[in-house]
Amino acid sequence: MSQNKNYTPPKVWTWDSESGGEWANISRPVSGATHDKALPTGKHPLQLYSLATPNGQKVTIMLEELLALGHTKAEYDAYLIDISEGDQFGSGFVAVNPNSKIPALMDHAPASGNSPQRVFESGAILLYLAEKFNDLLPENPGKRTEALSWLFWQMGSAPYVGGGFGHFYKYAPEPIEYAIDRFTMETKRQLDVLDKHLADNEYMAGDEYSIADIAIWPWYGSLVLGYAYDAKEFLDAESYKHLLRWAKQIDTREAVRRGRIVNKTWGDDNEVQLRERHDAADIDKILK
Repeated sequence: MSQNKNYTPPKVWTWDSESGGEWANISRPVSGATHDKALPTGKHPLQLYSLATPNGQKVTIMLEELLALGHTKAEYDAYLIDISEGDQFGSGFVAVNPNSKIPALMDHAPASGNSPQRVFESGAILLYLAEKFNDLLPENPGKRTEALSWLFWQMGSAPYVGGGFGHFYKYAPEPIEYAIDRFTMETKRQLDVLDKHLADNEYMAGDEYSIADIAIWPWYGSLVLGYAYDAKEFLDAESYKHLLRWAKQIDTREAVRRGRIVNKTWGDDNEVQLRERHDAADIDKILK
């Protein structure tokens, strides 16, 4: 593996748009819109603008779980935000999420009865939907606190897995031993945290499936099941037996199966993809 031991950081960093590897064309050191582009709006109050990354899957899985529980008002339109094309920098999307990251949600029928409510950051969206529909967040104060603790753990920890391990292991222009070792160590530490917790708990908040599981599974469940980064063997995923049990258990849920494919535009010929979702029938006709 290559490693430039002679590199010295400059006194003032300047942006080299050619040095970012696979995602260089969408990486930049400033915020805000780069072009005018209005967002489409469908027929449902809940309008999701997203992509089937782990963070995007959290919200589509959440919405499919709510629908499975009988919350008919959780019906939603899901529009694709193609980050490889810079859709996240369109003026309409930036108005919903000034941070230009998917997912972003517009609720045109908020409980307050006021004007449409924007919600950005996947964890905030999960919490918003749990409170809106009064479901998938334990009512018991102790379990609720446990679920929220794990939700915020995921939000703070996953960047080491995605932007750290995943980037340097799979997407960086060239392999850098120090970076891969550093982020692999932290990723495996996190996997161990989950494995030890799940040794004594069916779900993240104990015996109750919640938004904590929905937040964590697309990142860590996908990782140990081999869905992400082709790193299952590299990380010795089979050694995390309790985490694997939990990951496989959630993988069998119908709502998870449905939510995973929404706003998905990549994969081999055997992988189901659904660019946009506007009705349950959109999923029904391809998942038979």
